[in-house]
Amino acid sequence: MIDEGRALFLQIAERLEDQIIDGTLPEEAQAPSTNELAAFYRINPATAAKGIAMLVDKDVLYKRRGIGMFVAPGARERLLGERRAAFADRYVDPLLVEARKLGLDADDLALLIRDRASAHGAVTEGNAR
Repeated sequence: MIDEGRALFLQIAERLEDQIIDGTLPEEAQAPSTNELAAFYRINPATAAKGIAMLVDKDVLYKRRGIGMFVAPGARERLLGERRAAFADRYVDPLLVEARKLGLDADDLALLIRDRASAHGAVTEGNAR
């Protein structure tokens, strides 16, 4: 569950982001406490707090004094936008560079993606989003 090659606080933040994105942790729901995260992952509470603080800084979580941390309104959409931009940077931009080298245009790429998606049972135009 824990990836030894990455900072633990980043992994904690990413797991909470994943839960917000997939709806497990909906907007306005209470997020796990620092102590709950520390106990669950068997890590130092300060490490868990650093992951939580990162999400507070990104306006994904907010604190209700005396109650705990909660998922901010609009957090899911903000995270989806951020992840889509990262996806484009990491995958789409290099794909476009390689396609250009191969002489493929946007229509060629779209056809290739549709063919591969249907072969793998992945997202298609009709079931996207």
